[in-house]
Amino acid sequence: MLMRTDPFRELDRLTQQLMGPGTWSKPSAMPMDAYRDGDVYVIAFDVPGVAKDAIDIDVERNMLTVKAERRPAARSEQAQMELSERPLGVFSRQVMLADTLDTEHIDAEYDAGVLTLRIPIAERAKPRKIAIGDGGRKQLNA
Repeated sequence: MLMRTDPFRELDRLTQQLMGPGTWSKPSAMPMDAYRDGDVYVIAFDVPGVAKDAIDIDVERNMLTVKAERRPAARSEQAQMELSERPLGVFSRQVMLADTLDTEHIDAEYDAGVLTLRIPIAERAKPRKIAIGDGGRKQLNA
């Protein structure tokens, strides 16, 4: 159901580790899984440590865009950072959805750091039986 693949995802991930946090103008990549489950297409994005209100989901035509911002945790002024490996900043992912998906009825849930989108398969894309007529041709009386 996805229209585009990203062959450079691993390269993007390495670059992210080297270049630092993403910004709104240049967000970092966000890992995802996508699969079909019956009549629903499911896309799950990893966004651990992101508040629900810091996630933005948009659909324009068939382009799905998910952006999330992981902000630094609040610390007292006396706290001294010993180690900081958890990435901060803006993360984004764009996915071109097939015309066979019903983008008007996307359901989004956020639990345990995973944003899960469920997109129904459009009725026109579901398999259906075609009735065969009896072939009764009308004869003209001459």
